[in-house]
Amino acid sequence: MKLFEHKPFDPRAVMGFGVLNGISIGLLNLSLGFNSVGFYQMTKLAIIPCTILLETLFFRKKFSRNIQLSLVILLVGVGIATVTDLQLNVLGSVLSLLAVLTTCVAQIMTNTIQKKFKVSSTQLLYQSCPYQALTLFIIGPFLDGLLTNKNVFAFKYTPYVLFFIVLSCLISVSVNFSTFLVIGKTSPVTYQVLGHLKTCLVLAFGYVLLHDPFSWRNILGILIAVIGMVLYSYCCSLESQQKASETSSQLPQVKEGETDPLINAEKGTGDGVAKAPAWNSNKDLHA
Repeated sequence: MKLFEHKPFDPRAVMGFGVLNGISIGLLNLSLGFNSVGFYQMTKLAIIPCTILLETLFFRKKFSRNIQLSLVILLVGVGIATVTDLQLNVLGSVLSLLAVLTTCVAQIMTNTIQKKFKVSSTQLLYQSCPYQALTLFIIGPFLDGLLTNKNVFAFKYTPYVLFFIVLSCLISVSVNFSTFLVIGKTSPVTYQVLGHLKTCLVLAFGYVLLHDPFSWRNILGILIAVIGMVLYSYCCSLESQQKASETSSQLPQVKEGETDPLINAEKGTGDGVAKAPAWNSNKDLHA
């Protein structure tokens, strides 16, 4: 349909990224299966602090106190609204820890790869989705059989079931597009903030459309979370304006790309244009 141009780049980076994404999806589902819903929600809340920690350690990215405060308010609100019970077990805790780490690294790589190789979200998704699909196709049926003693290929797939499988796949494709686009244009932390907004909307729509039980705790948590989101958006906009004004004032002295720690443009080129460095064995993959 020519909606985007195929742009191949470092195959090792693409394969590692695709496999890591597949493993992340599998671990998140296993975490939900082996933990209570409350503990799983705590796992999702831990992704933002972990992402901030990794970006601070490996990319020297700085988060202002205002942004940190807004994120704390957001996490407290979502925690109040969603976390109900906390039942701990060793296997579930280990799976949750691995799920948080792989998810954070995968989302950071989504942003880093797009900037480093100058590819769009669609180009990256096109390159990596075969590896992601293959990873899930290999480990999925095996784990299903191991955990449920049932063979997914022995299931009777009626037209009704197939319709909803295809519908689920189409929705998942749109989710993948939006995920890569949001992370590429903003940041992994902003994407997680958007994800928590989704959680609040799920609770609200569940009450309005499906008449799910709704307590004062849910209402209070959603209100606090929305306040945190508004503060985060305001702080991000304010800092973006400040950076834009600083960049424009220093334009003759600063080359394009040198202010972004994720790109790390090389210096000293003869034509004055910053070039992206070659993809090394990559801190992202070992983060």
